[in-house]
Amino acid sequence: MAQNTAHKPEAQGDDAPRGHVLSLPLANDQPDREPHNYERWLITKLMRMAGSPPIRFRLWNGDTIEPDNEEPQFTLHLNDHKALYALVANPNLAFGDLYAAGRLDIEGDLPDLMETLYRSVHAARQRWPRWLDALWRNHNPRPTGISEARENIHHHYDLGNEFYGLWLDKAERQYTCAYYEHPDNTLEQAQLAKLEHVCRKLRLKPGMTVVEAGCGWGGLARYMARNFQVKVHSYNISREQLAYARDEARKQGLDHLVTYVEDDYRNIEGQYDAFVSIGMLEHVGKDNYPALSELIKRSLKPNGVALLHSIGRNRPMLMNAWIEKRIFPGAYPPSIGECMSICEHGDFSVLDVENLRLHYAQTLTDWLDNFNANQDAVTDMYDEHFTRAWRLYLAGSIAAFRAGSLQLFQVVFTHGDNNQLPRSRQDLYSFPATPEGV
Repeated sequence: MAQNTAHKPEAQGDDAPRGHVLSLPLANDQPDREPHNYERWLITKLMRMAGSPPIRFRLWNGDTIEPDNEEPQFTLHLNDHKALYALVANPNLAFGDLYAAGRLDIEGDLPDLMETLYRSVHAARQRWPRWLDALWRNHNPRPTGISEARENIHHHYDLGNEFYGLWLDKAERQYTCAYYEHPDNTLEQAQLAKLEHVCRKLRLKPGMTVVEAGCGWGGLARYMARNFQVKVHSYNISREQLAYARDEARKQGLDHLVTYVEDDYRNIEGQYDAFVSIGMLEHVGKDNYPALSELIKRSLKPNGVALLHSIGRNRPMLMNAWIEKRIFPGAYPPSIGECMSICEHGDFSVLDVENLRLHYAQTLTDWLDNFNANQDAVTDMYDEHFTRAWRLYLAGSIAAFRAGSLQLFQVVFTHGDNNQLPRSRQDLYSFPATPEGV
């Protein structure tokens, strides 16, 4: 799991800061009026619609509203009365905006609070009237055509390599779910184990050719070349990531095996022994799944194997409005059925499906720990609004994987008539994927 909000005033032209949109003004210390009785009622009603979670509200004047019949585990501070109305109008969008702007503060563990809310709202939502479901609905994702995809990726990934380097793993800078083969694995060990796990599933052998759709900072391509002596073509449209990837390949003496291509995955050409995509399917858009399926079909040699690694759902569901608007424009994690539609369209045989949901929860926990340890550097790099938004994004993602509203699927498939297949999956686990001494 991934995978931005912005926080300085929006600029125009070439000097516009990357990924920055101004949402709500930062909180101020000006005194606010006393709360009205109907505002207290609104908060009580809001909490009951959310399933009466164990949350205390502290209002802008210091008054508190206690939860129904439960000892509070968390306290939400509303710092001005207008924040209440924004929260009631659309909590899916306003919660993140208000927290990022400092108009809503949280007392208690942030991931635990978000998990409690997700579980409570999920159970209560079945009882909502239709009009409320419509009022609080999430939005359809933004388009993901070639030109739009470039802008979407620029918004999130081109925030600066230095920023991501503060909190991702130091081994290969992986911004996707790690593989914690053992509970005590470090983030670095788990990310390298993920790369090994993927390579084994693809059954790579020296001399093979691989095409990668969406390569991030290029770590998987370098790992495949270094450890399996395969030739890799990796496609990406993030210039900052590609600059880092190419520099690392040169430093490691792998640029004769790895070619990083600045282009959209839809322009992949040639045939390969393996097709792999780690953490890109969330950005493709389900309307483009048939075209992706056809691309994979023509890119794979007759005995080729493909692997898709993607955040997903147990059933179709839109991305949270705040995440889609502020963090991941155009994002849509597919349900397992929608993911399988890619295989059905291309008449592929599915060989393996693995769900690494709890691995992503742990990955995000390690990322958040690193992020919090470097939050002053992040704030110096951007500002406090940005730091609060990304803290909430990481904490909310931890909660979503813990609560089961997000999944992490690895799907392996091949041409339907390919008989050159292993008899079992025993070889995947013949020796540990976790490297020693990392």
